[in-house]
Amino acid sequence: MKDLEYLKLWAREYPSVKAASSEIINLMAICGLPKGTEYFFSDLHGEYEAFIHLLRSASGIIREKIRATFGHIIQEEEEVELANLIYYPERNLSKLKQNGKNTEDWQRVTIYRLVQICKEVSSKYTRSKVRKKMPKEFAYIIDELLHVDYNDDNKRLYYEEIIHTVIETQVAEAFIIALCNLIQNLTIDNLHIIGDIFDRGPRADIIMDELMRFHDVDIQWGNHDISWMGAATGNEACVCNVLRIAISYNSFDVLEDGYGINLRPLSMFAARVYKDDPCTRFAPKILDENIYDVVDPGLVAKMHKAIAVLQFKVEGKIIKRHPEYEMNDRLLMESIDFKKGTVMISGKEYPMLDMDFPTVDPADPLRLTREEQELLHTLVLSFKHSGLLHKHIRFLYSNGALYKCYNGNLLYHGCIPMKVDGSFESMECAGESLSGKALMDYIAEEVHKAYFLEEEDPEKENARDLMWYLWCGAKSPVFGKERMTTFEHYFVEDKSTHRERMNPYYQLSQKVEVCERILGEFGLSGEGTHIINGHVPVKIKDGETPVKAGGRLFIIDGGLSKAYQKCTGIAGYTLICNSHHLALAEHKPFDPKTENTPRVSIVEKMKKRVMVADTDRGMELRGRVKDLKELVAAYRRGDIKEQILED
Repeated sequence: MKDLEYLKLWAREYPSVKAASSEIINLMAICGLPKGTEYFFSDLHGEYEAFIHLLRSASGIIREKIRATFGHIIQEEEEVELANLIYYPERNLSKLKQNGKNTEDWQRVTIYRLVQICKEVSSKYTRSKVRKKMPKEFAYIIDELLHVDYNDDNKRLYYEEIIHTVIETQVAEAFIIALCNLIQNLTIDNLHIIGDIFDRGPRADIIMDELMRFHDVDIQWGNHDISWMGAATGNEACVCNVLRIAISYNSFDVLEDGYGINLRPLSMFAARVYKDDPCTRFAPKILDENIYDVVDPGLVAKMHKAIAVLQFKVEGKIIKRHPEYEMNDRLLMESIDFKKGTVMISGKEYPMLDMDFPTVDPADPLRLTREEQELLHTLVLSFKHSGLLHKHIRFLYSNGALYKCYNGNLLYHGCIPMKVDGSFESMECAGESLSGKALMDYIAEEVHKAYFLEEEDPEKENARDLMWYLWCGAKSPVFGKERMTTFEHYFVEDKSTHRERMNPYYQLSQKVEVCERILGEFGLSGEGTHIINGHVPVKIKDGETPVKAGGRLFIIDGGLSKAYQKCTGIAGYTLICNSHHLALAEHKPFDPKTENTPRVSIVEKMKKRVMVADTDRGMELRGRVKDLKELVAAYRRGDIKEQILED
């Protein structure tokens, strides 16, 4: 029998046999329902418009629900209009009003159709769960409409009267918006983000706001997320890195309008120091025009170079503080021959494409000038004092992890570092050699220390430096490459130096036996278990496929970021897991002026329909049922007194 003190805690919530028994019945009923639909996205990279469209459209599944519900009853044009209304109700209602189409007849028909779609997407949930998702002001009305018996003439009249009253009292628009939001909410039960929310795209902050509004979301940190998290801890190299990438992609809106990062000191410093330098190698990639913070491309190039040079200096200092990182080959500022204009990389000399370094002392290349020290201090403070940034970073911590095991699937962004022979790569961590799951768990603990330890704690600096190592270190599970060749891309023409050799994991994991070994390392085994991975874009135009290792591995980074779409040929994937099958939605490059429904294809069918009882949630519910049964037994033995409340 459970410890009585533990059961007494349950008794506070369920004070009688009747209350406990009622909850047992409720939980067992939930276990008998089909599992909810899980959605897996990866590598969003700040592409907020594309991601929000995919989220609101459930990657095309809402369109499929409309087609399944109405078949040929409505024309395709009406189908598209209804789908777009569900995705963006406020925007489309406004357009309809301007065009004179938002009539009472249109409202009546639309409410009827939305109720039918709502019935379809809510059918796998308990009535209680659906009711909790309803807006309070319309919960009673929506609940009644969803459970009308159309074979009963009296009920049909009752239904029609509800609709008539909604329209007559002029709340139809608010009611339509409520139904659309409920449909969106019910279509996706769990949302998994397999890393890299940040960088390259225009507004990662808007994506974070959207995720924070979502009812059930988890995040597996990517290397770009870790870099922003490191910047929020005050790591100087991470601050420089996120600024460099954002500036290089002309993403000033996310920095200044989004997070309130003050870039004026950097722009003034760059304009003065690089006044006569065109900074040709640092011209920004303009994939998106800034709306709020329009900056001259010439000044952007100067800012880009200034922050890059600053980054190489502070990175060099971290490398020297940590010989255990084994990154001395990355001390390239110290490998420049300033007289010859060359740099030594891996024992070979290469000519430098740019030798204009007014802030670099050839005798001590990593030394910061006084102005650079002041600038860096100001930039770090700007990150530390950004309220919205820290609100988002805390969400990344509370809802995020390095990996997640859920319903038989292992989720992580980059890799499990491996050696060529297929064994797990080890890393020295606090005097202990760790690999596989133990390494992942250790790193996750250090990531938390970097942010949450007090500044005076002696462990904080090492944990904070590790955040930078995770961005670009050879044994980092979120990076997964031999080295980061940022310096070479800027300064060396020979493209052989630009190559970033992938960890052996990426080849080995295409074998079934290797995937099974990795899954076993995390306590997962048997049929129906999968690894779900991001980080590496799938080049579909070159014949690559996101499904590997006989269906045990899914790599779902297909290029949502505009920066990748030329090499991938598409715009990413959504992996969708419902009670019947696993499906992949193949995204089109997002264009707000065209129809963007992804192409959905089933990649694995379940042998039998998966019920809640078969999931991790089901295991949790069965544990609660067991506890409640022991509570009932304790009541009946008299070990705990019931609190009988008067009706």
